[in-house]
Amino acid sequence: MGAAVRRLPALGALRVFEAAARRQSFKLAAEELHVTPTAVSHQVRLLEEYLDTRLFERQTRRVRLTAAGHALFPAVRDGLDGFERALETVRRARAPKVATLSSTVAFTARRLAPRAGSFRAEHPDWTLRLDATNAPVDLDADADAAVRYGDGHYPGLLVEPLFVDRFAPVCSPRLGLRDEADLRGATLVHFDWGPAARGDERAPVWRDWLARAGVGGVDADAGLSFTDEIHAVQATLAGQGVGLLSLTLVADELAAGVLVQPFALSLPSYRYDLVYSARAAERPATVLLRQWVGAAFGEGRG
Repeated sequence: MGAAVRRLPALGALRVFEAAARRQSFKLAAEELHVTPTAVSHQVRLLEEYLDTRLFERQTRRVRLTAAGHALFPAVRDGLDGFERALETVRRARAPKVATLSSTVAFTARRLAPRAGSFRAEHPDWTLRLDATNAPVDLDADADAAVRYGDGHYPGLLVEPLFVDRFAPVCSPRLGLRDEADLRGATLVHFDWGPAARGDERAPVWRDWLARAGVGGVDADAGLSFTDEIHAVQATLAGQGVGLLSLTLVADELAAGVLVQPFALSLPSYRYDLVYSARAAERPATVLLRQWVGAAFGEGRG
């Protein structure tokens, strides 16, 4: 005995109904679906004729669901969501395996790029794509996850805390700094956070550190100033002065002895967090990135 034929209306009519019910407007549904309001009304009427019941109460500038429409809407919405997820799974299974991780330019250059090979070693059939940008990206469409630098508040996203950044004076050991008094004859290297961060205690500057350390007789504004954090790091690496730098961005050089942190005092700054959308949480690329970033930087291992 053959399988029973499904008695379902046209998928296009269900798609139009879901958009109109969600937006409570034929006009807005038409804009979303790139059709005319007349086409939306026609598809809804076909569905109502198929069901032999009204799904909407037509009003002057909006529509309202009837009791039948309210009963139908959740099932159609969830069904279309399921179709979308399944189609995305199939599409991704046939596409090249690429995991895209977005982060700030500085963190990508200083911490992620030097470790990119470890991702390939663990997952040789995957390509790691590092998207270096200081602007937030769409984590549903443009990246599978992101390491973001900020206050840890990212509405609409899932957040896995990594660590709090800290800033301290660092320099080449060739400069021979031994105590705070040596700063009076040193060139200070500054990172200019820009107008948006000025006055924010999470954006430390030399004036903050010198005040906390109780060091006087040092011009807190003199020296070399850079608007790009990587350039401030490079100047410090070249021995051009003492930089008040992110200990995260120079962790490898401190571990290797290329740079030294002559004074224990460090100031807290912003947080690093791994973030991703709820829709992407179980995506294979996102799962791999969560594991890789967590192993490298989770639990305070910045």
